[in-house]
Amino acid sequence: MEIEGFEYVRVRGADDIELNVAVAGSGLPVVLLHGFPQTHLMWREVARALVAEHTVIVPDLRGYGGSDKPADGYSKRVMAADVVGVVRGLGYERFALVGHDRGALVAFRAGMDHPDVVTHLMCLDVLPTLDMWEVMHGAGAAVGFHLYLMAQPPGLAERMIAASSDEFFGYFLDLWTKDPAAIPADVRAHYLESCRAAVPSIVADYRASATVDVADDEIDLAQGNKLRMPVTVIQQDWGAALGFDAAARWKAWATDLHHQTTTAGHFMAEEAPAEITTAIRALLAR
Repeated sequence: MEIEGFEYVRVRGADDIELNVAVAGSGLPVVLLHGFPQTHLMWREVARALVAEHTVIVPDLRGYGGSDKPADGYSKRVMAADVVGVVRGLGYERFALVGHDRGALVAFRAGMDHPDVVTHLMCLDVLPTLDMWEVMHGAGAAVGFHLYLMAQPPGLAERMIAASSDEFFGYFLDLWTKDPAAIPADVRAHYLESCRAAVPSIVADYRASATVDVADDEIDLAQGNKLRMPVTVIQQDWGAALGFDAAARWKAWATDLHHQTTTAGHFMAEEAPAEITTAIRALLAR
């Protein structure tokens, strides 16, 4: 499936892999990165709303959708380099970056590693990787069982998920959606088909978040590195549910932070596209 009105191109990222990218519009580039268990299509409403004012660039992350699916290379540092490479391949040097879920972790790392390239940063419904693991404890951590499953050494998780992939990925699409109508049946089928074809790379993406991504965050924290661009974070109120201060967690990483909660579900770009579009425009005005 495609976003109506967008041109589709394949653009080289890092390590000579190619990403499937939807592009439209003109002006300041805004890059939109999708999350799990989805593809770039999750941005369809927001992308169409922004295209009148901006060049909107919407890739499938490596390992997802129509992009290449190498056996390794799923650190968020490499995936962030993919994004920088794609934007440069399209002829731009600086861009605003918005990420949801897994894409927000890539966006966070891009902001840390490429502060002179990323002008504005928005992260939807995540904590930085290091913080994510620190707040998961006790029975409340059961909500993140998939994080622990896919953190295991290669082999078992891939086989388990592949054996019932539609049920596995569909579980999250259903559980995390407050408004089921926000993900129409044909879009849901597209997500399931895309994930079914990408089980090893999706697991590799998650496994990296239990290994190399944690180490990269620890180094930045020890060195006092912070996001220097204007940052907006929009989350469900997970802090109240799991007993942590989400805004305080993010303030440790960003010098110019706007943090807010939403009543929409996890898939907020689909459930509340007008709210997210308005927030992006407000971020770009800072």
